[in-house]
Amino acid sequence: MSVTDKRKFRHARLRKKLSGTPARPRLAVHFSGRHITAQVIDDTIGKTLVSVNTTEEELRAKPGSRANVATAFEVGKLIAERAAAHKITKVVFDRGGFKYHGKVKALADAAREGGFEF
Repeated sequence: MSVTDKRKFRHARLRKKLSGTPARPRLAVHFSGRHITAQVIDDTIGKTLVSVNTTEEELRAKPGSRANVATAFEVGKLIAERAAAHKITKVVFDRGGFKYHGKVKALADAAREGGFEF
């Protein structure tokens, strides 16, 4: 079984327990080799409320914007800032099957610093 398949199984196992509600939407993160994506999702209506991606001009224009810890920290701050504009402060963190280490931890810490509670 490949590393990607194992991650997908872990994510499916997590998603059995996690669900985003209007009161506490789900902060889902995904890391590819090049990009970082973070979304705040309300699973009851199946809608993404806020999203940040490293392919956006705002993040792509910065030098050294790769899928690393520093960029993950910037994405975490930006997602918290955008969610605050929509009056979202409490979320459920969905690490997407990735280990809570490195980029995932940096994004989570930055989101907490930005005002999220999870």
